[in-house]
Amino acid sequence: QVQLAESGGGLVQPGGSLRLTCETSGFTADYSAIGWFRQTPGKENEGIACISSSTGSKHYRDSVKGRFTISKDNAENTVFLQMNSLTPEDTARYYCAADRAFQCTSPYSVTSYDYWGRGTQVTVSS
Repeated sequence: QVQLAESGGGLVQPGGSLRLTCETSGFTADYSAIGWFRQTPGKENEGIACISSSTGSKHYRDSVKGRFTISKDNAENTVFLQMNSLTPEDTARYYCAADRAFQCTSPYSVTSYDYWGRGTQVTVSS
């Protein structure tokens, strides 16, 4: 059974940092592209980052580029999202998702991903 589980969310002040973790099971993360999405109430699920399994290439939406870093530990089947310089606009529920393709074919498209975690809440507030 394929499962993804996010952790690491919480309350942080503006300018702070968090590292989200996506633990995968039931498949090997080194054969799947993994993406991170976020959603706030009333808004669409926004894809923000993706890491390809075959090349390790990384993709970032402009809104997080330079502040967020996606990485993976193939041995642990785990993907991370390091988030720095957080602002209140980053407040959202964050999800990781797996695409059975090796590449981030459409990194920010919800329909490209086959498996989803339940998310972890990130709140940026003073």
